[in-house]
Amino acid sequence: MRFGVSYSTAGNGMNPDRLLRFAQHAEACGFESFYVPEHLVLYPGAQVYGNELPADLEFADPLDLLTFVAAATHRIVLGTAVLLLPYRHPIVLAKRLATIDALSRGRMRLLTIGLGSLPGEAEAMGVDFATRGRRADESIDALRQLWGGDAEFNGVVVRSYPKPFNGDVLPIHVAGSSAPAARRAGKRGDGYFPGGALTPTDRAAQWELVRSTAAANGRDPDALEYTRWGSINAGPSQVEVLAAEGVTRLVVNAFGDTLDEQLDQLSAFASRHKLAT
Repeated sequence: MRFGVSYSTAGNGMNPDRLLRFAQHAEACGFESFYVPEHLVLYPGAQVYGNELPADLEFADPLDLLTFVAAATHRIVLGTAVLLLPYRHPIVLAKRLATIDALSRGRMRLLTIGLGSLPGEAEAMGVDFATRGRRADESIDALRQLWGGDAEFNGVVVRSYPKPFNGDVLPIHVAGSSAPAARRAGKRGDGYFPGGALTPTDRAAQWELVRSTAAANGRDPDALEYTRWGSINAGPSQVEVLAAEGVTRLVVNAFGDTLDEQLDQLSAFASRHKLAT
């Protein structure tokens, strides 16, 4: 099992000193990865899982934030949970991700993409909410073509540089709690990262759908990573249960009121699970 940590810029999380202390402490504790979320815009009445998001909730650009973190860390792997793929142009995105990966020496390896669940956000971006699944599929294919060699856009064959570190094609993980998301992960993804609003029975069914879709498309189900959200208070026995379900990575949030409380939570989790050993 690998362990990641998620960072929120809400509140005073955009303070650069706070951000770097958190990221560097997570790395020193032995966490494998550092995740950040994305919303491009919010609006009054926007809801996720039935909970309204304040329209002034602060979300940094995840790629700019991860670039900042990469420059101040050495080992921790960089991730998004999630990047809203239908709202980004694949040519621009491919270059930005490859640049971060090259400059961090191969640490931009946990790109997790989602479709977005806020119709108003799609409308503000000029995207038809009903077509965002198709747009995401096309973008996944386009990103891999741009990283791997030639790609064709509007009848023009193009190449994009820089390439990711060591000429790799970056992994793409798929987020979402729906059946289409699970099928997308099995058909096109390198891993699956479902959301939190699922029952244990639903989770098992979704993971089986990921694996069966992969097999039906000639892919190796055992090669797919399975990432889940978890509690910062989780103990070894809870992790063992998740591992038995096929989970390969657990991502936790530190929820203390102050930065020191959050850092103490990271330290306690790392000690319980012997991350630094």
